[in-house]
Amino acid sequence: MRGKQLAGGNMKIMNISKQPPIVEDLRNHSEEEMAELRALLNIGAPSRPDPRRPGFFEISGVDRVYYVFKYPNGCKVLLLGVWDRDPVAEMVACSCPAA
Repeated sequence: MRGKQLAGGNMKIMNISKQPPIVEDLRNHSEEEMAELRALLNIGAPSRPDPRRPGFFEISGVDRVYYVFKYPNGCKVLLLGVWDRDPVAEMVACSCPAA
Protein backbone atom coordinates (compact mmCIF):
# COMPACT_ATOMS: atom_id res chain seq x y z
CA MET A 1 0.00 0.00 0.00
CA ARG A 2 1.49 3.32 -1.02
CA GLY A 3 0.74 6.46 0.93
CA LYS A 4 0.41 10.05 -0.22
CA GLN A 5 3.55 12.13 0.02
CA LEU A 6 3.19 14.98 2.53
CA ALA A 7 5.66 17.48 3.92
CA GLY A 8 6.37 15.22 6.90
CA GLY A 9 6.80 11.98 4.92
CA ASN A 10 4.46 9.17 3.90
CA MET A 11 0.90 8.97 5.11
CA LYS A 12 -1.11 5.79 4.73
CA ILE A 13 -4.88 5.88 4.76
CA MET A 14 -6.64 2.91 6.27
CA ASN A 15 -10.34 2.25 6.33
CA ILE A 16 -11.36 1.32 9.85
CA SER A 17 -14.98 0.58 10.55
CA LYS A 18 -16.28 1.92 13.84
CA GLN A 19 -17.58 -0.81 16.12
CA PRO A 20 -20.92 -0.29 17.85
CA PRO A 21 -20.61 0.27 21.60
CA ILE A 22 -20.88 -2.63 24.01
CA VAL A 23 -24.27 -2.43 25.74
CA GLU A 24 -24.43 -3.67 29.32
CA ASP A 25 -27.76 -4.19 31.07
CA LEU A 26 -27.65 -3.39 34.78
CA ARG A 27 -31.31 -4.19 35.58
CA ASN A 28 -32.34 -7.37 33.67
CA HIS A 29 -34.33 -5.70 30.89
CA SER A 30 -36.05 -7.77 28.19
CA GLU A 31 -34.25 -8.92 25.04
CA GLU A 32 -36.70 -6.79 23.02
CA GLU A 33 -35.69 -3.65 24.92
CA MET A 34 -32.00 -4.46 24.54
CA ALA A 35 -32.41 -5.08 20.80
CA GLU A 36 -34.23 -1.76 20.31
CA LEU A 37 -31.54 0.13 22.25
CA ARG A 38 -28.77 -1.49 20.17
CA ALA A 39 -30.63 -0.55 16.99
CA LEU A 40 -31.05 3.05 18.18
CA LEU A 41 -27.34 3.28 19.00
CA ASN A 42 -26.37 1.77 15.64
CA ILE A 43 -28.38 4.33 13.67
CA GLY A 44 -27.11 7.21 15.80
CA ALA A 45 -30.47 8.12 17.29
CA PRO A 46 -30.46 11.50 19.04
CA SER A 47 -29.99 11.52 22.78
CA ARG A 48 -30.88 14.15 25.38
CA PRO A 49 -28.24 14.76 28.04
CA ASP A 50 -29.31 14.73 31.68
CA PRO A 51 -28.54 18.28 32.84
CA ARG A 52 -27.81 17.08 36.40
CA ARG A 53 -25.58 14.11 35.61
CA PRO A 54 -22.68 14.27 33.15
CA GLY A 55 -22.48 11.24 30.87
CA PHE A 56 -26.15 10.25 31.39
CA PHE A 57 -28.62 10.44 28.50
CA GLU A 58 -32.21 9.68 27.47
CA ILE A 59 -32.65 7.98 24.11
CA SER A 60 -36.19 7.88 22.69
CA GLY A 61 -37.32 4.78 20.87
CA VAL A 62 -40.63 4.05 19.15
CA ASP A 63 -42.57 3.26 22.33
CA ARG A 64 -39.95 3.57 25.07
CA VAL A 65 -37.36 5.92 26.52
CA TYR A 66 -33.98 4.49 27.53
CA TYR A 67 -31.88 6.03 30.31
CA VAL A 68 -28.21 5.24 29.78
CA PHE A 69 -24.70 6.14 30.83
CA LYS A 70 -22.27 6.54 27.92
CA TYR A 71 -18.57 6.14 28.58
CA PRO A 72 -16.70 9.23 27.30
CA ASN A 73 -14.68 7.21 24.78
CA GLY A 74 -17.91 5.79 23.29
CA CYS A 75 -16.95 2.13 23.64
CA LYS A 76 -19.56 1.16 26.24
CA VAL A 77 -23.15 2.07 27.18
CA LEU A 78 -24.81 1.06 30.45
CA LEU A 79 -28.59 0.67 30.36
CA LEU A 80 -30.01 1.89 33.65
CA GLY A 81 -33.73 2.29 33.02
CA VAL A 82 -36.55 1.98 30.49
CA TRP A 83 -40.02 3.48 30.58
CA ASP A 84 -42.95 3.87 28.19
CA ARG A 85 -43.15 7.11 26.24
CA ASP A 86 -46.00 9.43 27.20
CA PRO A 87 -47.05 11.43 24.12
CA VAL A 88 -49.24 13.80 26.16
CA ALA A 89 -46.37 14.69 28.50
CA GLU A 90 -44.08 15.22 25.49
CA MET A 91 -46.58 17.62 23.89
CA VAL A 92 -46.95 19.58 27.14
CA ALA A 93 -43.18 19.79 27.55
CA CYS A 94 -42.82 21.18 24.01
CA SER A 95 -45.63 23.72 24.34
CA CYS A 96 -44.90 25.10 27.81
CA PRO A 97 -41.79 27.23 28.27
CA ALA A 98 -39.64 26.44 31.27
CA ALA A 99 -40.34 28.62 34.31
